[in-house]
Amino acid sequence: MSTETVTTVAAQAQPTFTAKDGKGILITEPAMKQLGALMNQQGEAKVLRVGVRSGGCSGMSYTMDFIDASAIQGDDEHYTYEPADAPSFAVVCDPKSLLYIYGMQLDFSSALIGGGFNFTNPNASQTCGCGSSFAV
Repeated sequence: MSTETVTTVAAQAQPTFTAKDGKGILITEPAMKQLGALMNQQGEAKVLRVGVRSGGCSGMSYTMDFIDASAIQGDDEHYTYEPADAPSFAVVCDPKSLLYIYGMQLDFSSALIGGGFNFTNPNASQTCGCGSSFAV
């Protein structure tokens, strides 16, 4: 009878990017690359709007969509991200949503199961299995 030794490698922490002013959400390198690719497909004058809405299996769900720069509201928080190897882009968030997602980390995985954008929210007291909804 043979015994196999299984060695696991600890996941390396992804570098994260913060907005130019040091505020806003944290964006990992894989998410930054994916957002850059999506931004290129969107065309000019688009910004990324992130936020939350009521719903989902835990009570609140994350929203993320590209909008025209002309759709930015006067009270929106505006963050500019300037990655070294990609064009800069803007992220906006309404003040109410920001209360729930401030300090959140946005990551991206290309895995077949569970892939896509992933939200890690330090403000969430509970999250659902799919990771797209939370409670505070």
